[in-house]
Amino acid sequence: MAHAPQIKIPATYMRGGTSKGVFFKLDDLPESARVPGPARDALLMRVIGSPDPYGKQIDGMGAATSSTSKTVIVGKSTRPDHDVDYLFGQVSIDQAFVDWSGNCGNLSAAVGPFAITNGLIDPARVPHNGIAVVRIWQANIQKTIIAHVPITDGAVQETGDFELDGVTFPAAELQLEFMNPAEEGDGGSMFPTGNLVDDLEVPGVGTFKATMINSGIPTIFLNADALGYTGAELQDDINGDAAALARFETIRAHGALRMGLIKNLEEAAARQHTPKVAFVAGPRAYTASSGKQIGAGDIDVLVRALSMGKLHHAMMGTASVAIATAAAVPGTLVNLAAGGGQRDQVCFGHPSGTLRVGAEAQLVDGEWTVTKAIMSRSARVLMEGRVHVPRAGF
Repeated sequence: MAHAPQIKIPATYMRGGTSKGVFFKLDDLPESARVPGPARDALLMRVIGSPDPYGKQIDGMGAATSSTSKTVIVGKSTRPDHDVDYLFGQVSIDQAFVDWSGNCGNLSAAVGPFAITNGLIDPARVPHNGIAVVRIWQANIQKTIIAHVPITDGAVQETGDFELDGVTFPAAELQLEFMNPAEEGDGGSMFPTGNLVDDLEVPGVGTFKATMINSGIPTIFLNADALGYTGAELQDDINGDAAALARFETIRAHGALRMGLIKNLEEAAARQHTPKVAFVAGPRAYTASSGKQIGAGDIDVLVRALSMGKLHHAMMGTASVAIATAAAVPGTLVNLAAGGGQRDQVCFGHPSGTLRVGAEAQLVDGEWTVTKAIMSRSARVLMEGRVHVPRAGF
């Protein structure tokens, strides 16, 4: 019998922050995958190697973690004052769906470099040496990201001495500004329940103090001690405990319902990317996963976060925005764990080390609002060429 050959699609495999993903130019995709729908989802799942009941993604570009089961589509923007539109797809590892409900803050760092290298930015706006400012429209959450990309001799600078905990090797520093990251307007609110702290009742599990915030990405913050943790846990302390993971998922589902992100608990299973669940504690010394010693005086607060059902090895970029925003608002659990008071930046400890983030928050007409959150990341091309995909479903 005849066998159809694989199709070959131009693609770039990039690291952005502490994540990796497969990047595509919109116009390079097969025509059926240039628009949202089953064809696009089928293509991206096949590229990544999902769904994989073995949980390994051996037959694709994914690496069987939430940080590496990711895809990005970038095209020239049709919006005023923006250069490119950026769409992020979180591919489920063992189930047949792509979650489009949120952004990836880590891979956001790679969008500007990708856009410049692939000719999506007006060359007149890229200096021979200096910083190129790339105006990104984040299509998943309808927000603006400003990337400050270092340029050397007319090309994106990728190497440097900037160290990012969770990434083994140093690289060039790239600053990101997440503009107006909170979910405001059209009936939305940065604090969807209207409260800085709520009592979140989770039947069969307990009632927890919770700060539920929608900034960067919808996030549910809990106190570590209420869960029986110190806040200094590493991945193996959580991810090897099936009962604990199930409990976190139940909390996440009920939090999503309380935040108005879903209409019934059953919908949570198909919305794995959002919201995130994180737990916080005051500073204390611990040993990071790399063996690096983190002193209590090195950080303001401890934060651990789960992504796609597992404790993250470092911290999601979008959750870092949520941390920065919550820390800037007096009275949230993050702010209280960091010592209270108003602040415009916070250094938090995560499983791989530390990260400093900033946010500008203010109280306007009784409502907290945030104008931007700022963080430094790095990005690098790992491989570029063409990804080979058996044609099926697109």
